[in-house]
Amino acid sequence: MSTSSSIPTLGRYPLLDRVSVPADMKNLSIEQLTTLAEELRSETINAVSTTGGHLGASLGVVELTVALHAVFNTPDDRVIWDVGHQAYPHKILTGRREQIRTLRQPGGLSGFTRRSESPYDPFGAAHSSTSISAGLGMAVAHHLYAEDHPSYRERNVISVIGDGSISAGMAYEAMNNAGAMGGKGAERLIVILNDNEMSIAPPVGAMSNYLSRLMSSRRFLTLRDMAGKLAKRLPSRIERTAKRAEEYARGMITGGTLFEELGFYYIGPVDGHDMHQLVPILRNLRDAEDKGPVLLHVITEKGRGYKPAEAAGDKYHAVARFDVETGKQKKGPAGPPTYTDVFSRELLHRANQDDRVVAITAAMPSGTGLDKMAQQHPDRYFDVGIAEQHAVTFAAGIASEGMRPFCAIYSTFLQRAYDQVMHDVALQNLPVRFAVDRAGLVGADGATHAGSFDLNYLCCLPNMTVMAPSDEVELLHMTATAWAHDSGPIALRYPRGAGLGQKLPDEGEILEIGKGRIIRSSEGEGVAILALGPRLHEALKAAETLARDGIAVTVADARFAKPVDGALIESLARQHRVFITIEDGAPGGFSTQVVQHLAETGLLDQVRFRPMALPDTWIDHNTPAAQYEEAGLTARHIADLARKAFDGKAGA
Repeated sequence: MSTSSSIPTLGRYPLLDRVSVPADMKNLSIEQLTTLAEELRSETINAVSTTGGHLGASLGVVELTVALHAVFNTPDDRVIWDVGHQAYPHKILTGRREQIRTLRQPGGLSGFTRRSESPYDPFGAAHSSTSISAGLGMAVAHHLYAEDHPSYRERNVISVIGDGSISAGMAYEAMNNAGAMGGKGAERLIVILNDNEMSIAPPVGAMSNYLSRLMSSRRFLTLRDMAGKLAKRLPSRIERTAKRAEEYARGMITGGTLFEELGFYYIGPVDGHDMHQLVPILRNLRDAEDKGPVLLHVITEKGRGYKPAEAAGDKYHAVARFDVETGKQKKGPAGPPTYTDVFSRELLHRANQDDRVVAITAAMPSGTGLDKMAQQHPDRYFDVGIAEQHAVTFAAGIASEGMRPFCAIYSTFLQRAYDQVMHDVALQNLPVRFAVDRAGLVGADGATHAGSFDLNYLCCLPNMTVMAPSDEVELLHMTATAWAHDSGPIALRYPRGAGLGQKLPDEGEILEIGKGRIIRSSEGEGVAILALGPRLHEALKAAETLARDGIAVTVADARFAKPVDGALIESLARQHRVFITIEDGAPGGFSTQVVQHLAETGLLDQVRFRPMALPDTWIDHNTPAAQYEEAGLTARHIADLARKAFDGKAGA
């Protein structure tokens, strides 16, 4: 199949226009399905050019998406897309084409699969490596139901997982369970390994090398699996002999596979862009009886069929709006450095001074800013792949030997390693430095990627120090503070996006642990606002508004969520009628530390305490500004709460 030259003229989709739901594809020939895939690729490119989003991964699975929906009886048969950022073609084919240009927009389609959005999305996903576990659970549920309802047809369950995602331990836990299950529903599980040799960054480690060896040792298959199906129709004695002969032959050629040792019947590698291979193989798997769990290994190309994506280093993994003809992305004007860039700069500065500094990422080198560390100090940079649990304990081992590891992981992904943070780091009081990127609300990625909970799950751990900068200069100071902190684990959480444009000093200052600062002072029995993180600037705006109303306001920057500045808290509580805390995290994080101190000192009885945090709900994808408006954490909301509390109104 050709690539860019085969894309039809935009807007002319004679086959795609006939497909509203997958059932409309059932009578199409393989040649027609191939043409449909070309049209679907063109529509996907055009749609994402107007919305931005994850393009490269979606282009790589166009043919696979068409083949799956043409062969299987979706949504009765379940198709689960691991991560879900490659599911844009799937959404177009499953009744959401008219909405596809609302992708990641306020009130529009999610950038990932979502159960509430469509019956064709049987499992919501935005984090990796969940699809096989979920798929096995669904297959077992169907099997249990069928035992009590003889007329019920057990459904096929297809879990599509990438070569980057399959490096995570959870995928192997699921395969190990499925292979050892001996029926009970696992025989209807089909795992499709979508191997494009590239996740967000090039995959690393032994699994990537193993898959490469499998590819090089096997020719692309055509009808080999058909022989397996034929063997099942032979008399049992001949079938057993044929099966043993086939297994022996495969073992002679390849030495067996890890997947077969786990109990899966391995098929592959198969050209994931050749409909003449995909459709017959999928039909065979659909119709096979008592086949046991199967792993179909397909080779695809991320960014397939769009020359700008094929030529880009990241294959257009995530793009802004772009011009379809040129591929040029319509990014906004250059602004201040991002928080990630500021962290990266100070980390590199300290690494240049101190050969004990080590940087660790879990498959997000550029997203966490560690790509620069990789370039300048490759011997002290480690990308462990999509394996957050391992990353944390690996960092703990490094720290135990006197090194200074920085473990840079997004807040939403650090959740996956919580037991390791507790047991392997905090319990042993090891000085691992956690750079918790994407803290707070994150915009178009929505609730799945919001850093809403790190304050809660970190502040409750003994020995843990937690910092949150209010701006990029503070982040510089806190990175330096983390570098110098050898007495236990320490975390610095910071938001996504650009800073405020402040002038950065040459290097960060080392802060006194657990000490906040007064930013705006006032006289009189007014309102005290103690802010943690970037909401400080909304608090300052609210203070200006309240001052015009004649209400004196003191604004303080907590800097530390743990340990809190007890002296500062006591001073604010004693000198003000109202005490407000603000944080961009879920209820029960920073404010709990403050209220605990107020209660222990008896000051909670003397002041009107009002915590402000994210609401106890999921905040959907939108612009960050709109999300914080919805969350009630803007200057207007702060001022309203302060007035009501100051006036002593109930329900403030």
